[in-house]
Amino acid sequence: MASDDQKIRQRDALMPQTMPASQRPGTQSSGLSPDFHGSQRNSRANSMLALQSQLAQISQSRPASADQGAISAEVVGEQYLTFSLLDREFALKAEHIQGVERLVDVTSVPNVAPWLRGVINLRGSIASVVDLRSFLDMEQLPYNPRTRLLSVQFNEMVICLVVDGVSEMIPIPPTAITDISVRHAAIPQWAIPYASGVALIDGRVIVLIDAARLLFSDKMQRYEAQP
Repeated sequence: MASDDQKIRQRDALMPQTMPASQRPGTQSSGLSPDFHGSQRNSRANSMLALQSQLAQISQSRPASADQGAISAEVVGEQYLTFSLLDREFALKAEHIQGVERLVDVTSVPNVAPWLRGVINLRGSIASVVDLRSFLDMEQLPYNPRTRLLSVQFNEMVICLVVDGVSEMIPIPPTAITDISVRHAAIPQWAIPYASGVALIDGRVIVLIDAARLLFSDKMQRYEAQP
């Protein structure tokens, strides 16, 4: 039946595929060559450049100036992609972002939690679409032209998150990050299970979301509608 096929597609989209033995946690390395590690670094760098280019095109903000680039170059830290929900700023490590998309038509799936909007064809693969506002039990507002889809990946899991808007990609140095256990007051109660810390950047308070905690959370795995 069609509904059964949809449920199977939804299950497959939410459940990670089996990883090769060499990539499973706790498996010893088989002695990879320096060329392999070099290619990994080049691949990550190319992905970052592609994401920056995509972000510049999809957001209608002006391109970064040479001065902005010089300032960013002086900051040593991991790259994060910042996004908004209501009046708060959040960020995910850029290495876990596959892309930033405009909101497209989503194919609904029956018998799932209300925060699971359905599935989309993401560059040839079926991916689940999760409304992050609804998932976090936040106030629901209509989508608008600024609404974006973040395709987030951790290991073999890929989920598209609906967010209010995407701001920029910035480097965040470790010295600017405070552990979640220290600054609970700066983190909304509903975000604590998925947050790794808080970054203070030029007066901005940015809640850092841990991709693994979010994508592999118990709630995310219990996507079927409750009777």
